[in-house]
Amino acid sequence: MNLVAQVIVDVPTMQTNRPYDYSVPGQLQPVIQEGMRIVVPFGRGSRSVQGFVVGLKAKSEHPEKLKSILEIMDLEPVLNKELIELGQAMSNETYSFLITCYQSMLPAALRASYEKFIVPSPELNKELAVSIFEGRGEISWKEAEERELFSELKKLKNKGLVKVRYEVSDHRTYQTIRMVKSLLSYEEAQKESENLRTTAKKQKLLLLTLQKMKEESWSSKQLNQEYGLNNRDIKVGEEKGWLEIEEVRKYRNPYEDMDLETTTALDLSEEQQSAYRAIVSSIVKNEDQTYLLKGITGSGKTEVYMQVIDEALKEGKTAVVLVPEISLTPQMVTQFKGRFGQRVAVMHSGLSDGERYDEWQRLVSKEADVVVGARSSIFAPVENLGVIIIDEEHEGSYKQNENPRYHARNVAKWRGNYHQCPVVLGSATPSLESRARASKDVYQLLEMNQRPTGQDLPGVEVVNLRDEARQGNYSSFSNILLEKIRDRLEKKEQIVLMLNRRGYSSFIMCRDCGFVLQCPNCDIAQTLHMDSKSMKCHYCGHEENIPNHCPQCRSSSIRYYGTGTQKVEEELKTVIEDAKIVRMDRDTTRRKGAHEKLLDRFGRGEADILLGTQMIAKGLDFPNVTLVGVLNADTSLNLPDFRSSEKTFQLLTQVSGRAGRGDKSGEVLVQTYNPEHYAIQLAQRQDYDSFYKYEMQFRHKGNYPPYYFTLRISVSHEVEREAYLKVYEISQFLKPALNSTSTMLGPTPSAIARTQNKYHYQIIIKYKNKSQLHDKVHELMQKNQKESLKGLQITIDSEPNTFM
Repeated sequence: MNLVAQVIVDVPTMQTNRPYDYSVPGQLQPVIQEGMRIVVPFGRGSRSVQGFVVGLKAKSEHPEKLKSILEIMDLEPVLNKELIELGQAMSNETYSFLITCYQSMLPAALRASYEKFIVPSPELNKELAVSIFEGRGEISWKEAEERELFSELKKLKNKGLVKVRYEVSDHRTYQTIRMVKSLLSYEEAQKESENLRTTAKKQKLLLLTLQKMKEESWSSKQLNQEYGLNNRDIKVGEEKGWLEIEEVRKYRNPYEDMDLETTTALDLSEEQQSAYRAIVSSIVKNEDQTYLLKGITGSGKTEVYMQVIDEALKEGKTAVVLVPEISLTPQMVTQFKGRFGQRVAVMHSGLSDGERYDEWQRLVSKEADVVVGARSSIFAPVENLGVIIIDEEHEGSYKQNENPRYHARNVAKWRGNYHQCPVVLGSATPSLESRARASKDVYQLLEMNQRPTGQDLPGVEVVNLRDEARQGNYSSFSNILLEKIRDRLEKKEQIVLMLNRRGYSSFIMCRDCGFVLQCPNCDIAQTLHMDSKSMKCHYCGHEENIPNHCPQCRSSSIRYYGTGTQKVEEELKTVIEDAKIVRMDRDTTRRKGAHEKLLDRFGRGEADILLGTQMIAKGLDFPNVTLVGVLNADTSLNLPDFRSSEKTFQLLTQVSGRAGRGDKSGEVLVQTYNPEHYAIQLAQRQDYDSFYKYEMQFRHKGNYPPYYFTLRISVSHEVEREAYLKVYEISQFLKPALNSTSTMLGPTPSAIARTQNKYHYQIIIKYKNKSQLHDKVHELMQKNQKESLKGLQITIDSEPNTFM
């Protein structure tokens, strides 16, 4: 029988979304399935490339030209039918190649270079174990291929009698533990013990222990800790035929040391009940409905999520919960693990590749049916989805900034439609796009405007830093903020301080000649970091020593300007000497587990003040926090970005919600040089609805989202002229596809014109109907692939988060 596989191949210099036909060799025909990764020959040479099988058929239109598949890379598909179709939709919407979309759906361990081994299950009968594995604990994939064992192994895999082990980049893809099982009956062990010399105490102890084990398997670790039997003692027992040792897979659990308490559902308030009933109704009816759950900070959205998930599980369905990376705190994990236990798989960038692979594997094997994770968790390989929840849906981190440039919200809606299940978008400050869709009844709006505890939202006071400067106060702290910090410290209450700028100082400047130390690779000033005593570029990572003299005029009048979290920490320790401070920014949370350790210290009351960047603005719930201080609300307000006011309002509202979440009332102080700005004024009142109406007027006048769609095309090259000529050529290529409602801005240099020794130019297109433009941009994507060989980088970003 002939069988032809349709394959999307990975050819870096010439990617295509067209599948290629390959014949399937006879020995692979019983094994091969859609969604598997394979290796195929490509081109005229002897090059082998990886590919994904996206279809199988009986014959090809060009049978005489067919090449044959070289090998398969999996015993089971890594992509199911849904994910194959999703990749095609993503490719179309994000102007990306299919191979990139499929690779983005897999955990890193399946994208890296690795070796594979086939491992028998304990249930595999001894004859097969001997014939296939020849008495060994595993065989390599290469050996199985050489011995043509795939057909037989596939049957065993379907019965759960063999597993595939991946070894990734010098470390194992999964861990094992040594399990010991007795081969003796109680009487046989007793007889063996009686025949031993009286001095063989360890062997007698081992036999006594084997009698206690009966037919159970115990770990070698347990035998050592509870009975003092070491690996040598166990090995002697194996040599005498008393026991057998088996290496059993152990999933890596990054949260095994976490102190988890089982929690039960709380009584819901009337508003929570209303939201819960609406969402559950869609789950039960298999309704594809998108809900916008607009709930003030502390209104109990997480409890609604968990009770909705519980209902989905009772219906025999699965659930996916997305949270922004910076909000995926131990508190969030504790809440979901405490409610659903081992049914929860957690996936985010703070885990190692091996840990993420293990969590992914638990989902594939249906050992977990609730996913809690960051953006890429939207591709979790769960079936029969009952609900998808995106918490803090307004967050920019849900948009991928590398190919494929997808937005998790759009992927969630696609999967919701595929499974006919509801999608819940939760936020205290929804994105304008989502709120506008709710006003048009595209989404169903659910509102929660009260906290279940009855506690009021914290009062917000705005402090004018211009007034402080007139009084001679140029420090990071206004007089009233310092006064309130001292007051809270006396009361043994905790404080959260936010400054959305890391480092010590924003830049250094020579007061004699005005020289500013810039990055040699980027058109941006380097930031001073006192902890490493160095200047760093936050764009390319360049680092150099702090200069003692001006490199330009040799003056010693070098001064530090601007303030970052490091400098604030030092300043705070000077004015309040006995304050215990935890600083959280990208510099202090680089190491694995650092995020959790810092928050744990603060949660246990070992620190009085939590100082950090926007990563502390959301997802935290500490009942003893009664004061929140925003040290400079203007850091994101004056950026050349049409979303700057929206981002400022959202950030201020979110961080304000960290105060007064327990029995004690909270208070917020916002320091700013622009107290009259509407984003500051409305954040002070926490009046989202007024902000929405006000901001929508500006969007309408400027023809910006949600009134228009946007597309950003950027070109980069080491030679500025090359970048400009190419972006100009692209603008001329696309202009015929624009209609009367479309506008093209540019070509212009990007906001930061040079980074990593490359010059950046861009064009922005605002449009209402993309039919003709859509086809033209896909043509551009295919046409300009070879430009990368000339050093040109062309980026197409549909609905970018920012134009900077």
